[in-house]
Amino acid sequence: MLIGDCVWLLRCIFRLRRAGLGWQLAVGAFTAAQIAGLVLVVFFRTRNHGLQFLFTTPVLACIYLWHFLFIIPLMITWLPLLVGKLSVRLARILAGLKRAPVVESAPEVSRRDFIRVAACAAPALLTGGVTAFSLRQLQHFRIRKIDAPIAGLPPALDGLTIAHVSDLHVGQFTHGSILDEIVEATNALGADLVLATGDLINLDLKDLPAGLSVISRLRAQHGVFMCEGNHDLFENPVEFRQRTRSAGVRLLVNENAVVSIRGTPVQLLGLPWGSGIGPPHDVANRGENAIATAVRKLLLQRQPGAFPILLAHHPHAFDHAEKIPLTFAGHTHGGQLMATGELGCGPMMFRYWSGLYRDASRALIVSNGVGNWFPLRTAAPAEIIHLTLRSA
Repeated sequence: MLIGDCVWLLRCIFRLRRAGLGWQLAVGAFTAAQIAGLVLVVFFRTRNHGLQFLFTTPVLACIYLWHFLFIIPLMITWLPLLVGKLSVRLARILAGLKRAPVVESAPEVSRRDFIRVAACAAPALLTGGVTAFSLRQLQHFRIRKIDAPIAGLPPALDGLTIAHVSDLHVGQFTHGSILDEIVEATNALGADLVLATGDLINLDLKDLPAGLSVISRLRAQHGVFMCEGNHDLFENPVEFRQRTRSAGVRLLVNENAVVSIRGTPVQLLGLPWGSGIGPPHDVANRGENAIATAVRKLLLQRQPGAFPILLAHHPHAFDHAEKIPLTFAGHTHGGQLMATGELGCGPMMFRYWSGLYRDASRALIVSNGVGNWFPLRTAAPAEIIHLTLRSA
């Protein structure tokens, strides 16, 4: 990304000089601010360095959006062109040839340069508008009602309601009054169960008290239960689990809990993230093999006669839980950046990314999540799912 910042700066300065425009200082200041912001976010975000006042939501949103939405795509587009140009120039040098001057009329050069400058500078201008839009978006979520037909559902559980609250990501983009609104909206549903499927916090354990406050204030007739997500474990997995349990939260990590609902035992099984050991961002710890192994180990705790519900942060756990009729998951954020419900980042990265999925007698519920690690969503709104179980 830093290379992308520098390439963009050099191209803009070259085009501005060629067009005779004096905006180099402004472009340089913008790029310097973006580079400094990226360095601070990457290297100092989780350290106690006294610079936290710099990480306001608008500043962070601008840094994230500039680099993820513009610099990375621009580098993917520009790099082949730059390599091609350098190859041509190198070939000319090796052949001992000099590039012939190109003579064009002044008006044609002026129009062409103006278009080039505008195309080069447009991302910087668009970043401001997209940032403003994203800041408003961070304060909104929806209640998504889903009816899930379940084959073999015990008759007493027909009509059971579950509030699915996933991916709060309490931290840089989800904090303050929106947390109170999430609690109020969830409790207003009057659900029989509240299930949270991981990523309570975004990165830092300093945000854990605010996250635990949310979970502790959620209310359901038969309890609130939670599994862990990868973001929960970034700083210190052991400390996250210890502090969460000490707060009285029913965190299930390779564990189960049985509750009696309308005289019927319901077993809640909480899947650890990946293998449950090692760095949460390690591919070996979060890949398909790790998920499959964790599911097999957890299902050894199945109690005959109880209706099982699996809490899994990653939705691909569904494929390894063949005998579990109902699975809840998050992690995908609904695809985060989607063109439509079926086209975008979701299906590019996951087999299941949003809503209800059915396979024979089983069902999977994937939440878009109610919080945000990234400041912008398109066609994947933040949500709390209100699920009602129905006999198939």
